[in-house]
Amino acid sequence: MAFAPGAAAQAPADAPPSSTPSYSALADLLENEQARDKLIEQLRNLAPPDGLESTPDAAAATSTDPDKQRLSQRLATGLHNFTASVLHDTSATMMAVRAALSGQPVPGNHLQTSLPALELLLFTILGTLLAYFIFRTLAKPGFARLNVWILQDAKRADAPAAEPSSPLVTAVRRHRFASLAMGRKLLGVTAALLIDVAATLLAALAGYILVTTLASSSGDSTIVLLSLQFLTAFVMIEIAKAISRGIFATRYDQLRLLPLAPETADYWNHWLTLLIGLTGYGLLVAVPVTEMVFLPAAGKILGLIIMLCVYIYGVGVVWKNRKAVQAGLIHRAEQSTTAIFGTLLRVLGRVWHLLALAYFTVLLVVTQAEQDQALAFMVRATTQTLIAIAIGLILAAILSSLMSRRIQLPEHWRGMLPMLEGRINAYVPVTLKTLRLLILITVALIVLDAWRAFDLIAWLQSSSGRAIVAVIFRVGVILVLAAATWTVLASVIEHRLGVSGGHHRPSEREKTLLMLFRNAAAVVIATMTALIVLSQIGINIGPLIAGAGVAGLAIGFGAQKLVQDVITGVFIQLENGMNQNDVVELAGIFGTVEKITIRSVVIRTLDGGYHLIPFSTIDKLTNHTRDYGYHYGEYNVAHRENVDEAIAQLELAFKDLMQDPELAREVLEEISIPGVTGLTERGFTIRVLIKTTPGNQWAIQRGFNRLVKLRFDAAGIELPYPQTVLHFGRDKLGYAAPVDVRGVDALKHTASGATPAPGQTMRPVLDQGS
Repeated sequence: MAFAPGAAAQAPADAPPSSTPSYSALADLLENEQARDKLIEQLRNLAPPDGLESTPDAAAATSTDPDKQRLSQRLATGLHNFTASVLHDTSATMMAVRAALSGQPVPGNHLQTSLPALELLLFTILGTLLAYFIFRTLAKPGFARLNVWILQDAKRADAPAAEPSSPLVTAVRRHRFASLAMGRKLLGVTAALLIDVAATLLAALAGYILVTTLASSSGDSTIVLLSLQFLTAFVMIEIAKAISRGIFATRYDQLRLLPLAPETADYWNHWLTLLIGLTGYGLLVAVPVTEMVFLPAAGKILGLIIMLCVYIYGVGVVWKNRKAVQAGLIHRAEQSTTAIFGTLLRVLGRVWHLLALAYFTVLLVVTQAEQDQALAFMVRATTQTLIAIAIGLILAAILSSLMSRRIQLPEHWRGMLPMLEGRINAYVPVTLKTLRLLILITVALIVLDAWRAFDLIAWLQSSSGRAIVAVIFRVGVILVLAAATWTVLASVIEHRLGVSGGHHRPSEREKTLLMLFRNAAAVVIATMTALIVLSQIGINIGPLIAGAGVAGLAIGFGAQKLVQDVITGVFIQLENGMNQNDVVELAGIFGTVEKITIRSVVIRTLDGGYHLIPFSTIDKLTNHTRDYGYHYGEYNVAHRENVDEAIAQLELAFKDLMQDPELAREVLEEISIPGVTGLTERGFTIRVLIKTTPGNQWAIQRGFNRLVKLRFDAAGIELPYPQTVLHFGRDKLGYAAPVDVRGVDALKHTASGATPAPGQTMRPVLDQGS
């Protein structure tokens, strides 16, 4: 047996405390007629409906703390409570209906006492609607004048120019008039909305005057509650309808905010106003009147029936028009000049019906959970959602417009760091995309907060929320500082590498060291940034640093060759052994240094071969482009030629070389001819030295050899080739008579049938190959 609340209060004060109920106190309670009636009423209210007797498991489930239950348990508990409440209200309503039909008194029925309030409510409704009709009629000329006013600018925008002009001037003119027409349209729509809202407020004021006049004549101030509630609902509902009329404007085309056909606008305006009126007047007027006059349970059942009708009707209309609305939104997206709005319209076209179905589902659930606060919650949540989305779209549009603009630095900055501006502009798209992502996340959180799926204010006030916001802020600052450091450093290095003229021309050594420093700086900045970011998000980087040290030690033991490569490369760079673009000879390979890393060098040979040579394999390095070079030439001349004449021709060839403007500037000193450096069986050798700029000795060699050949040919100086000396017998003394070359030539020409020319001789030296 359960005791009603307050039963213990009726017990005698001197009753001894006991763990068992006091039967004498219960008997005394039942003897009191007023206490007995109150106990019976409390038991009736606490009694569950038929078939829903409480069980120990159900009691345990309902006594559990909701905050400690899982989501599935909370949903199950809420569904169970809702079902029990609906069954209880249905049972109570049916009992009341049966009692009313049988002529028995209905418990909780206040129809007789509420007749004055209902009569006042009826007069208030009629008077308010009549006043609303009058004020709306008076407002129609204002709507018509605004419609004509907007139409005049629309015609001016489409009208041809009075004088012929170029297409560009015509386009600018139309764009200006179109902008003016759009501004006038927005102004006219706003003015029409204000007139409509003013008519609603004036009608509500007339209804309030009527209520106060009739209530003062009756002398009972309690009968005005229903009337005032109706006036409040009237203002809220008619303002919502006015917004719908401002969007669709069925009677005035120019006051229509959306570009829709009249039939389409009339359809959607009729649908929305019907849903708004049915939901608003049903929950804010019909349900409270039913609860106050007839029975609270009957009011809840009426609210459930109204919302089920609204839900079924709304879902049916949405599902019926899902494809038509999708096609219209995609068509508008194709005509949009802004990429982000076009994308949003396409996404909205694909999911709009899902959002509408979710909206009606939430409306149904909320109205059944809290009928008295449902519409206020829906209005507040919808308004917060629309404002958040609108602000997000505006900010996204501003960011998109900024993305198309290029950041321009001051002129003196561009003079000092010409590459800084380009590098900063390269960061702009990534930065704007990150900001748009943050805007999207913020809008999503605000929308979830509006629908009570996430308490944003409580989360921001909590320690975890503040910590997450602080971490995001600190990580953002760290990334910005790292990016700024790398941008300035890389711009300075690249600017120094890119200078090609004047007194600040970088040397190859400087270029090589700057490139190595840039790579090392990139590694250091990236590593430090990653470690600091990890530490800010709560990851302990101590084990990472210790692990890196252990890994480095293991690598040092297991990769001695790598360590040797690095150390050798460091000493080569410190001693300035070679730089990028130097022509070197190392490890048996002759070519140009293409790339230098911390452990190897890349050599490109003349045949295009790509040779990667570790520093540890270099035991000798020959650099042919350090400080200066020499064209070192050994020219062989036949024995019969004059040495001084050959040297003179070499000097003349050098003078010809100095006439070439391309090659002359690469020669540092006058030609040096030490003299004859060798005598061989083929002839004698003359050495030539020409000092050149680094790396240009081969170009000088090619140019000088060409000029030497031309000079020797012109002077008749013979270059040696293999020779053979013929002897035609010896006497006992070893003497060989000389050959008469002229006689040999005569014999040669006689054998060929030709007559030798006067003075023609035969050369005593014959080609070995003939």
